[in-house]
Amino acid sequence: MSSKERTLDLAGARRRCLFYRRRILDISQQVTALHVAPAFSCLEMVDLICHVLMRPDPQHTNPRRFLDSFIMSKGHGCLAQYVILEDLGILAKTDLDRYCTPAGQLGAHPDYGVPGIEASTGSLGHGLGIATGMAYAEKLKGSDHRTYVMLSDGEFQEGSTWEAMMMAANLKLTNLIAFMDLNDFGGLARMSEGHPAFYPVLDKARAFGWEAAEVNGHDAQAVFEAVMNRSGRQPFLLVGRTVKGKGVSFMEHVNIWHYRSPSKEEYQKALAELAEVVA
Repeated sequence: MSSKERTLDLAGARRRCLFYRRRILDISQQVTALHVAPAFSCLEMVDLICHVLMRPDPQHTNPRRFLDSFIMSKGHGCLAQYVILEDLGILAKTDLDRYCTPAGQLGAHPDYGVPGIEASTGSLGHGLGIATGMAYAEKLKGSDHRTYVMLSDGEFQEGSTWEAMMMAANLKLTNLIAFMDLNDFGGLARMSEGHPAFYPVLDKARAFGWEAAEVNGHDAQAVFEAVMNRSGRQPFLLVGRTVKGKGVSFMEHVNIWHYRSPSKEEYQKALAELAEVVA
């Protein structure tokens, strides 16, 4: 993939992510519990994947489909994917309005069969294995389709993730592009405190046969350039350093927002803080 194949409207990406954060906050007022902070941390990267990197299928424009695939392996971040699918017209507004209700089809983790969702995830450590199999299938078919996968740093506590890393390199899956949401929280605990041997991440990824780069995961331009400038000779891992709860001061780095809805007062305060572009 050359830089000439894709362009990034940075101002547009910032406007979208601001809108998506506000939309997620709106949903938070309809249910008693949801994962706001994990969605906020990966939002710029998921937006880039879905709006810039994934190639639309010209044969299926209504509803929209893509030539490439995307797996949201960190299921706790699924609200980021849901609001983007709504914006793309793949999910209806009523789907998100019924999030986590008996009348709806959207749960707290992605489910295969829901429009735009290619795999059921949320049990950590499965997404990269699924993406590896999908990328290998495309390679066997001789297609140029790419598989994108969003992983949490917590998923790298799972041995299955490292098994998939090794297999993807063995199979020379140059069509596999993984993103790590490195927000330093695995659920409610700091990765750097509970698993200090996890670092340095890039050295480990490269030792497993991957090309890897690390950037600010909220800087869409930096993420875009890192992906575009990869060599394409190995599977690629983009490590995005992020902030859990990014964009709302009282949520940033505060682990209780892994699984909690804001009160009415907190909701209004968060909306006020999101009055300006935060990325």
